Amino acid sequence: MADPIRVLVTGAAGQIAYSLLYGIAKGDVFGKDQPIVLVLLDITPMLPVLDGVVMELQDCALPLLKEVIPTDKEEVAFKDLDAAILVGSMPRKEGMERKDLLKANVAIFKSQGTALDKYAKKTVKVLVVGNPANTNCLIAAKSAPSIPKENFSCLTRLDHNRASSQVAMRCGVSANSVKNVIIWGNHSSTQYPDVHHCKVSVGGKDVAAFDAVKDDSWLKGDFISTVQQRGAAVIKARKLSSAMSAAKAICDHMRDIWTGTAEGEFVSMGVYSTGNSYGVPDDLIYSFPVTIKDKSWKIAEGLAINDFSRAKMDATAAELVEERDTAISFLCV
Repeated sequence: MADPIRVLVTGAAGQIAYSLLYGIAKGDVFGKDQPIVLVLLDITPMLPVLDGVVMELQDCALPLLKEVIPTDKEEVAFKDLDAAILVGSMPRKEGMERKDLLKANVAIFKSQGTALDKYAKKTVKVLVVGNPANTNCLIAAKSAPSIPKENFSCLTRLDHNRASSQVAMRCGVSANSVKNVIIWGNHSSTQYPDVHHCKVSVGGKDVAAFDAVKDDSWLKGDFISTVQQRGAAVIKARKLSSAMSAAKAICDHMRDIWTGTAEGEFVSMGVYSTGNSYGVPDDLIYSFPVTIKDKSWKIAEGLAINDFSRAKMDATAAELVEERDTAISFLCV
């Protein structure tokens, strides 16, 4: 078998990690013949809970899982990593302003970015899940100058999956019959779920989403708001944030980085903008449609953008610029 790879999950005692770790450990993400050393990082008060998670992973008796390392120390957690999944972040609490949330998370992701820079492999692939994910990812990348910014991405695959599922349900087809939805921008309520380039397989033929759905007002209205507000709807119904679906999206995202995207298909990922694609400002982590090969992503270029899409893409970019500038002001304090 291959040599084990070291995979870090932060916030490892939390509910997303609880849904995520089994999928990673049994080979759903990095391959059915890839042994894994799982490194689990959480804050010191959560270590007793983490011990229980470790026991459960041991009790799963998974052949690919070679070692589990629970820790509250960054120098242990970030050492020699091949992949880092940064789930843990400061959640928004009642009465907390968004700038307060940003300030708390800047401290966390500056520290973790610095640890990545110091201890991890320079080839490490870093996925940021903890919200506000785009800006947290940018801060981590800026705090790890020796690691290429292309190695950092944030999770918008959950939004992508939500959008695909909504279209599939509307058309009465399975979710894998829907290809090439796009999530543009921020993982927030300003994100733009775009189906202008989406294809739906109906009766063995690929049909444009607008022709398959046959309801333009829904696609330009309730569909978009449903995807934008889905996380809040889950919290309202479940009294907890999305965990099972978030874990599935993390697995999808990292699997595609490791194994690539199918020919003719793209997926949504928050990646570093250089200002050269679709009029998006530079120095943002912005969700684009990407193709992936040999563990490297490329933005799917040349897609036609109409005025409706342009306005929504610009609005979510403006929010990200404001978030970035606020976060960077905290870096300088």
